Amino acid sequence: MDQQSEPGTVFGAHIPFVDFCGIEALDVAEGRTRLRLVLRPEHANNLGIAHGGVLCTLLDVALGTAARLRAGRPVVTLDLQARFLNPARGELVAEGRVTRAGRAVIFCEAEIRDAAGTLVASATGLLKPVGEGAPR
Repeated sequence: MDQQSEPGTVFGAHIPFVDFCGIEALDVAEGRTRLRLVLRPEHANNLGIAHGGVLCTLLDVALGTAARLRAGRPVVTLDLQARFLNPARGELVAEGRVTRAGRAVIFCEAEIRDAAGTLVASATGLLKPVGEGAPR
């Protein structure tokens, strides 16, 4: 599977904000999506570590890609609960997975680890399939 055939494309969906942030699609294995973000100076907060906003974006994309691939159509995030566990620096890898998929909503989990494997953030999310074929 060509994960990122053009800038802003992640697992088949064109998301310009993903390209703007520098998020890269890595792979899909056993229903889990993996993404990478190499932090840049503009991703930092005033302490020189990753800003919570960029971490939430990476978590949201991980949740959303897992849900979209399971649903087979676009999804929107209804709820996202994030936990910041350790400072984030350098290269980050996020993994998203579906924990339960219903017809109207999909429950997902995501986590971000740094290059040493330290868990820096995690999230749970509730996503809704939208578009053609989505339940009303």
